[in-house]
This record gives sequence, C-alpha cells and structure tokens, in this order.
Amino acid sequence: MEITKENRTWLDNLGLPHPVVIAGPCSAETEEQVLKTAHELKDTDTNIFRAGIWKPRTRPGGFEGVGEKGLPWMQRVREETGLMVTTEVGNADHVEKALKYDIDILWIGARTTVNPFAVQEIADALKGVDKPVLVKNPVNPDLALWLGGVERIKSAGINQLGVIHRGFSSYKTLNYRNKPKWHIAIELKKEFPDLPLILDPSHICGRRDTILDVSQTALDLNYDGFMIETHITPDDAWSDAKQQITPSRLKEIIEDLVIRKQSSSKETFQQKLNIYRDDLDKLDNHLLAILKSRMDISEQIGLLKRTENVAILQSARWEEILKSMHDEAKKKGLNQEFITEIFKAIHVESIKTQQQTK
Repeated sequence: MEITKENRTWLDNLGLPHPVVIAGPCSAETEEQVLKTAHELKDTDTNIFRAGIWKPRTRPGGFEGVGEKGLPWMQRVREETGLMVTTEVGNADHVEKALKYDIDILWIGARTTVNPFAVQEIADALKGVDKPVLVKNPVNPDLALWLGGVERIKSAGINQLGVIHRGFSSYKTLNYRNKPKWHIAIELKKEFPDLPLILDPSHICGRRDTILDVSQTALDLNYDGFMIETHITPDDAWSDAKQQITPSRLKEIIEDLVIRKQSSSKETFQQKLNIYRDDLDKLDNHLLAILKSRMDISEQIGLLKRTENVAILQSARWEEILKSMHDEAKKKGLNQEFITEIFKAIHVESIKTQQQTK
C-alpha cells in the first residue's frame, strides 16, 4: 500500500499520513509485552500505539486490564519508539488518570458509547482539554446514539474528534463477530463529513484471517485509517486472542492494501460509468415496482386473514421463505447475510401492511 497525504484536518496537523494505522495489543498485559510489541510495530507503518489499560468485560471474572500501573508503560512506548499512544477511557476517573500520564489520544469504547450518562461524564471531564478523542460506535446498531456520543464530546469543546467503526453486535451472525453494517457508518459520515472515520477490523472480524478483506473494503469506502489489534504472541493474549495478529502480519496486510483513486480523468471511464449507472437506475426502479406489487399482495393477504380471523404472523411460513431465499442466494452466488437482511426488512413491512388493512 502506498501511503499518501490527504486533507483530513487535525490528522494532518499531527503529521499523520493516509491511511493512519493504529496498532497494538487488545490489553496491556505486562511491561515487557507492551514494549516488545511497540518496538516491533515501530518498523511497520504504524503511527499510533494502542493498548487497553481498562477492559470492560461482558461478564465478570475476565481480565479487566492492569489499570493505572500500565500507563507509565505507554509513556515508555512513546519515549523509546516515537509513536503516539492511545487508550480507552470509560469514565471520568479513567480520563483523569490518562491525562495525568499525558496519553496522546483517548477513545471511548462501544460499551460506553451506548450509555449517554457515561459519555456525558467523560465529556464533562474533558472540558478544557486539547486532546484528540475517538468515539466508537455503540454495541447496538443505533445511529442516533453514535451521533449523540460525538455531539456530547464536541459540546465539551473537543475539536479534534474522530469515530471508530467496530461493527454491531448480533445474536446470530455467519461471517462476523460484529456485523459491519457499513451503511450506518456512511450515514454518520454524511452528518459529519469532516470527521475522520477509522475502521476496527479486529472487532468486526473476530478472527485474524479476514482482517485484510474487511480493511480493503474500508479503503474502498474512503475510510481514513485502521485500528488493528496486534500482539507479539496473539495465541497467548489475555483477551481477544483469536482476532489479534503479529506485527509481521500487520506489515503484510498494510503492504497488500490498495488505495483507490477518487476518480479517473479518462473520458472512457466516465462514459462507461454513466452507462452502468443508468442501468442501475433502471433496475432500482424495477425493484421498487416489484416491491409495490408485493405489498399490494400482502394487503390482500391481510384482508383475507382478517376476514377469517387468522393470525397475521405465520412463523412456519416465514422460516420456509427464508430457507428458500438462502438456497436461491447460494445458487446465484449472493451473500446469505445480505439476503437475510433484505427479506427481514420486507417481512417486517409486509406484517405492517397486513396489520393496517381494514
């Protein structure tokens, strides 16, 4: 991957290239582990070293971080490698301690973003502070909650703001630990077009073998950088072992990534693109016509069920449809999760249509 420089406000002011690379272990475990990882990352395209000092765990009993004693380790990383350092803060006390040790960049985690009270506490603790702050998306796919987190930090006077897209929890997923739901990040970017958008492929993938593909997707969507969990011995990590990679693997991934151009000046490119876009517009209109016809039929079904006093929701029928669509998607080479999302939305709208029939 060729590193380039683009206009990205405060990232440029910090002298950071495009894409910015934030790497380091999920958790700071020991001083030796932190420093050894950082020194190996110094020889990669890493710009910022990350490590979790406090670790929010879903259930009690897991490793919850080394706490404040790990912050001097981060200082040593900066002194010995020249890398900037960042860690997650979950409350005002974390902010106070991180500032005490002059951590360069703070980030707010997904489990914190979901709680407006916690985000406001952090915002209040940050008033008057001149530090970059990154806000991860909330655990659940709620754009308003993510926007609210950004707005609370911005209202505290923090101008060096960015967001981290780490995917969204789902009870059942085929390919991801956390579904990316790219459209939510794209919608957020529309609201805050100048906000740097960082991808966390480690938490989206949940396993190391798909990090490259997901990272490339982010570059294709013009993301500003990555936060990738990197550990000297990933299989021995105290948290999230399966999704961490070695510094050498990080180097390979970064080298394999391709930065896309914004456009092409070739006349033939624009001509072909316009033809394809016209075809898409026609197909989109056709899809809308088909959906309208489908909802018309749903309305008739709703009338029939109401007349015969039959329940609207027919779970067995829905499972039958979904299985059929999965089978057809497989035959046609379509992503099954994509098809599931589409037909779930159609099913919900069909039920709503049937409910509204009189």
